[in-house]
Amino acid sequence: MIPAKSKAEIDIMREAGRIVAEVHAGLRELVRPGVTTHELDAWAEKKIRSRGATPTFKGYRGFPAALCTSVNEQVVHGIPSKKVRLEEGDIVGIDVGATYRGYVGDAAWTYAVGKIAPELQALMEATEEALWRAIRVARVGKRVGDIGHAVESYIDPLGYGIVRDFCGHGVGAAMHEEPQVPNYGRPGKGPRLRHGYCIAIEPMINLGVEETIVLEDEWTVVTADRKPSAHFEHSVAITRDGPLILTALDDTLARKYLV
Repeated sequence: MIPAKSKAEIDIMREAGRIVAEVHAGLRELVRPGVTTHELDAWAEKKIRSRGATPTFKGYRGFPAALCTSVNEQVVHGIPSKKVRLEEGDIVGIDVGATYRGYVGDAAWTYAVGKIAPELQALMEATEEALWRAIRVARVGKRVGDIGHAVESYIDPLGYGIVRDFCGHGVGAAMHEEPQVPNYGRPGKGPRLRHGYCIAIEPMINLGVEETIVLEDEWTVVTADRKPSAHFEHSVAITRDGPLILTALDDTLARKYLV
């Protein structure tokens, strides 16, 4: 069962998403060589709570932090730590979740730490472009397979690995709802998208192989070959007027991909 959201619910989710976007805007300035992932997490939690929201991830199935901070070969679910200090040339994927008035905003972005290698810059740009291509097809009447195909058909020719062990998902009153939204698929297959569906689209793309491993902390996911990975995510509402990006900072960007 895929829950469709009312206009009132989508309006609340837009506010939750705006809080997430504000956190990302701040993190964009804070990510630099020398900062610890714990410092980023502490700042983000304070920011989320100052906006009347709660950090969605903290306590979720025992997760200990407000952010997921995944550095270099870490794909997703990296745990912030005082021991992890970002270094020049790193990339860090930061996933932010905020729950506001009972609804979740969820978005991730990968940031360069200082000057990075050209191959890492290319990986980040390709992963972000895959996200935008997926959002463009997230329209009433399309199917979940069309979203995955938009990512796969763009990424495959570039030779990167598309993570298959983890995927996007429905979002709303819970962080994870139906449907699952893989980053691969066949066009015209899967659940049909309807007005009011809200989904988190999140390409996770590896510089090397697609396979991943979960570390002993039972959270941190790394690439099997330990090559870097990039992760970009927006929460999107499917509407009759086209996709509405719930986790955009302003409404201009929220409607940017209607055409």
